[in-house]
Amino acid sequence: MPAARPSSVSRRHLIGGLCLAPLALAVPRRATSAPAIRASRPTDIRIVEVTHAFTGHTYRAPYMFGGRSVDRVTMLDVQVRVRTGGGVESWGFGSMTLGNAWAFPKASQDEGLGAMMALADALRGVTAACDEQGHPLDLWRVLEPAYLKAAETVGRARSLSSPMPKLCTLVVASPFDAAIHDAYGKAFGLSSYATYSKAHVRDDLSRDLGPQFAGEYLDRYIPSAPRALTPVFHSVGASDAIEPQDLKARVDDGLPNTLAEWIARDGLTHFKIKLNGGNDAQDFDRITRVDRVVRAAMQARRVGEWHYILDFNEGCPDVGYLLGVLRKVREATPDGFARIKYVEQPTSRDLAGDRRNVMHDASKLLPVVVDEGLVDLPSLLVAREMGYTGVALKACKSQSEAMLMAAAAQKFGMFLCVQDLTCPAAALIHSAGIAARVPGNAGIEANARQFVPSASAAWDAKFPGLFTIRDGVMHTGQLTGPGLGAVPPGPRLA
Repeated sequence: MPAARPSSVSRRHLIGGLCLAPLALAVPRRATSAPAIRASRPTDIRIVEVTHAFTGHTYRAPYMFGGRSVDRVTMLDVQVRVRTGGGVESWGFGSMTLGNAWAFPKASQDEGLGAMMALADALRGVTAACDEQGHPLDLWRVLEPAYLKAAETVGRARSLSSPMPKLCTLVVASPFDAAIHDAYGKAFGLSSYATYSKAHVRDDLSRDLGPQFAGEYLDRYIPSAPRALTPVFHSVGASDAIEPQDLKARVDDGLPNTLAEWIARDGLTHFKIKLNGGNDAQDFDRITRVDRVVRAAMQARRVGEWHYILDFNEGCPDVGYLLGVLRKVREATPDGFARIKYVEQPTSRDLAGDRRNVMHDASKLLPVVVDEGLVDLPSLLVAREMGYTGVALKACKSQSEAMLMAAAAQKFGMFLCVQDLTCPAAALIHSAGIAARVPGNAGIEANARQFVPSASAAWDAKFPGLFTIRDGVMHTGQLTGPGLGAVPPGPRLA
C-alpha cells in the first residue's frame, strides 16, 4: 500500500515555503507561491504519489563536447500518480539523464552529479507536496519556483563550490514534469499533445508569455499529431574517429567505430559536428575533414542531399573567432558551407554577462541558435536582442518549458530545433515526441545509440525504428500516446 498522502496543510506549507520571492523583470512572471486552491474541474488533476530511482550506464566510448569528456550516465526515472477531478487515477513516467558535465560545468564531475542526485531527492518531496490542481502547466507554475528554491537549499547544505545554475535545476526537474504530463494524458486516454487546448488548460498563454499571447493556447503552435519520419542528426563528438587513422583502439562490440562506418550502417544524411573551440586551425580542420568524408560516402551512395550543424558548446572565446572559422570554411568548401543548417551556442551561455558577443553579423551568414543560454522567457528575449535567430528545445529543460519556448519562438519568428542530451530509453521517446511535432524542426540529435545503446536495449523491440536507425530517419509517427508515449518495460518503481 502506498504511503499516506501528506495533509493539505503540510503540503501547502512545504511548497509555499520553498517558493522564490517575485523578481522585478520587464516580462511576465509566473506565480511564485501556491495560489488559492480553485474549484476542481473534471479535466483537472492533483498529484497523489511520487517515486523516483537512479540507474547508471557506462559509455561504450567517451563522448567529448566543448572540451569536456564523459564516459558514463546516471538516469533519473520518476513516476507520478495523479487523480482527476472526476476521480480517475493514473500513473505517469518520466526519465532523463543527469548530464552534469553539460548542465553544471563549473562543478567537478563528482560534485555536480552528487548535487543533482541530492536535488532529485528533494524534488520528489516538493512534487509530492504540491496541492495545486489543474493541467500540468498549472502545476509547473507552482513547482518551478519551488524547485529553484530547493536547489538553493541543496547547494547551501552541500557547500557547493558554485551555485547550482537554473539549467541544472531544469534538468533534474524535467522527469518530474514529464511524468506529470504523461500521467495527465493517460488519465484521459489522450496524447499529452492533444491536451494543450482551452478544453484542458485553465489559462491562456498570456499567463506565462505576456499580453501578446492573449486568447492563445499551445495547440495554436504545437500540433498533436507527430510527423511520420524525422531525420536523425548523427553526433560527431570532438574526439570521435572521423577516419580509421584516428582510432586509438577499436571497440569490438559490433557497432561502428568511424564516421564512414556509421554512415554505411544507418544511412545517415544529417551530421552534428562537435567542436572544442579555442583553436581555429583545429576547428577548421575538423569541419573540412568531416565534410570530405561525408561527401565521399554520399557520392558512393549517390545521395545528393545532406546537412550539417556546428556545435561549439560555448567554446568560441568571442564572436570574432566564430566569424573567422565560418569564413575560412566558406572559402575552402562553398558547397559544404551551404549545407550547414545552423550554428549552436558558439559563445558563453551567460548571455547577460556576455553582451559584447552579439550574433548579428554571424546570423547574416547562418542561423545562430541559443541552447545552454536558454532557460526561460527572459533569456530568450535577451538572446533575441543579441542577434540569436534560433532556439534549441530540449526535453531535459522540461516539457512545460519546451512547449512555452516553442510558442514564444514562433511568435517572434525564430528558427526552431530540437536537441538531445544523450537520451536513451524513455528519455529519447520524450525527446523524439517533441522533435516530431515542433514546426520547422530540421531533425533530432539521438546520440545515445552511439555512446550508450545498452541503456535502451529493453525498449528497442517496443518502438521499432526509434532506437535503431535506417535510411537516416527515426520512425516518429508511432508516438501518438497516450501521455508522452513511454510505458516502462519493467515493473513500477518501488
